[in-house]
Amino acid sequence: MSRRVKILLSVAVVIGLLLVLFAAFGSAGKDDTFQPQNEFKLEPWIAIKLGPLDMSITKAVLYLGLAAGLTIGTMVWIANRMTTRPNRIQTAVEAAFLLMRDNITHGNMDEGMARKWFPFVGTLFLFIWFSNMIGYIPLPTNTEHTIDLFGYAIPTFAIYAATANISVTLVLTLVVWFAYHVEGVRAKGGVGYLKSWVPAGTPGPLRMPIFVIEVISQFVRVISLSVRLFANILAGHLLILFMGGGLVVLLGLAALGALTLPVAVAFFIFEVVLIATLQAFIFATLTSIYFGGAVAEHH
Repeated sequence: MSRRVKILLSVAVVIGLLLVLFAAFGSAGKDDTFQPQNEFKLEPWIAIKLGPLDMSITKAVLYLGLAAGLTIGTMVWIANRMTTRPNRIQTAVEAAFLLMRDNITHGNMDEGMARKWFPFVGTLFLFIWFSNMIGYIPLPTNTEHTIDLFGYAIPTFAIYAATANISVTLVLTLVVWFAYHVEGVRAKGGVGYLKSWVPAGTPGPLRMPIFVIEVISQFVRVISLSVRLFANILAGHLLILFMGGGLVVLLGLAALGALTLPVAVAFFIFEVVLIATLQAFIFATLTSIYFGGAVAEHH
């Protein structure tokens, strides 16, 4: 039996089980008011408005604070406990340090730029990694659904990641975007930096079209860098939410949970083990590539 036939049979079996469950239990208990996307709505916990600026404290602010605190606290705690005979934690930290220094930063910048920007790139990697990881830890942040505990409305547990908010990833991207352009202008001057966007040796008639394409690509970087991180984390959380119970509630088919729950667990492990770290690595690596390319010699 070929692999294709096995896959089709597996899909047919799953669909058959779903039909049997639906026929046996129907859709009793279907909840049309349940809106899974509300998990990502940012209701103000403490309203703070300064004119047109909305500085309200939301769960996104909480997660950003946690990620920043973990980034700073972990590095300070480890730096104060470095020994010549490293334990397991120090060994893991040193491996992460070498990854950030040698592979991400030095692998994409010259020596001078790497020394200058390694603290920024390393901090960016760790901040995004911590933001992604704590996004898979259930915390009492769901203020839409509460439980009564001794007369107090306590938020229920939910998962949320600050990097699943396009505003957060866009701000990180804009910091990177403006910073590497500033470095390019410092290294080559304003006119020289713009000239470097056109490869040396390009025939005269093609210079302007290629320059226009390069200008567009520079702005596309803002979209690609921010949306890549945002979309991957958001999609992962939505899949876990739907498979972990959201689909069961929407369809009102409790027996369906026997099939969707293992899928949710598989998605959760996949996201935690691979996606959280991979997206931090990609963001930091692209940042280093952009910095390195901005100051590279004109070829």
